[in-house]
Amino acid sequence: MTSVNLGSWFQTSIINKDSRSRSRPISRFLSPGSKSLQIPSIHKKQRKPMSSIYAVLTKEETLQEDQQKPTFDFKSYMLQKANSVNKALDAAVTLKEPAKIHESMRYSLLAGGKRVRPVLCLAACDLVGGSESMALPAACAVEMIHTMSLIHDDLPCMDNDDLRRGKPTNHIVFGEDVAVLAGDALLSFAFEHIAVSTIHVSPHRIVRAVGELAKAIGAEGLVAGQVVDICSEGLSEVGLEQLEFIHIHKTAKLLEGAVVLGAILGGGTDEEVEKLRKYARSIGLLFQVVDDILDVTKSSQELGKTAGKDLVADKATYPRLMGIEKSREFAEKLLNEAKDLLSGFDQEKAAPLIALANYIAYRQN
Repeated sequence: MTSVNLGSWFQTSIINKDSRSRSRPISRFLSPGSKSLQIPSIHKKQRKPMSSIYAVLTKEETLQEDQQKPTFDFKSYMLQKANSVNKALDAAVTLKEPAKIHESMRYSLLAGGKRVRPVLCLAACDLVGGSESMALPAACAVEMIHTMSLIHDDLPCMDNDDLRRGKPTNHIVFGEDVAVLAGDALLSFAFEHIAVSTIHVSPHRIVRAVGELAKAIGAEGLVAGQVVDICSEGLSEVGLEQLEFIHIHKTAKLLEGAVVLGAILGGGTDEEVEKLRKYARSIGLLFQVVDDILDVTKSSQELGKTAGKDLVADKATYPRLMGIEKSREFAEKLLNEAKDLLSGFDQEKAAPLIALANYIAYRQN
């Protein structure tokens, strides 16, 4: 078998090009004071035994590839799609007056990153028969909103972080006032960009996509997760159900929005859109479970952001509530559920989404 460290490769490749114990199948989760815990609705169904999440199980933390040469070149796909997104972002948010706000916007927007959300949007569009041009403005909009959330998340009034993607955070460089405004500007421009720049798509589908994105990040989406997360800091009674609510809204909703936007703009049927919504919900929660594990098993240098900050802030996390081992088992379950939801699609076209689910599970930062 050959071995590829996807996390190290991907972080290095994208930034450089554009600027930046096998576990047992899960059967139940144990929590203090009870013998068993009922798994919330999106992952109740029992499934077959699962392969290990090597990214969080092995010392080398590498993904083992099959001996056969893969038919889908994930590395090339990600480089090509991320390149398209980076060029589109650079062209969309240009340097103009007032210079400082645009410099601040571009500083965080073009600081590298894995571009997982926009690539998910493009892959979903292609899966249902659309073209890249139909979803590229939406993919960029999702990345703008993601960047906004990072800028605001790093502020002293929120997580008070001074490192993001291996660089000083926006407010450290430009000040808190400009950082807040840069996030606001990216948020508003994201919707303008979808409305003005989307081509070869009916107005009905564009309006539907705008509505989906707004709901994903508002008081019933990302903001809801942020608020409950803030209110839960330091509380000893936070349980798995509340933690799942936080992460579904704070993290999974925007990933879900990215996939659903791609499916809508690409012309997907209602059935296809809903199946992809469930897929995105699973990988969104998977993303956060792995994030929680990496936060306590990796260094700041490896992560490109401050490690262990959730522990310092006394936040509820999956490792804190379930332990590392059961968190890994939960990640395995979510990964397999996501893959199962793609089984009804053309498997050649679904290959990018399958590979992206694997990447989210096996990532190093």
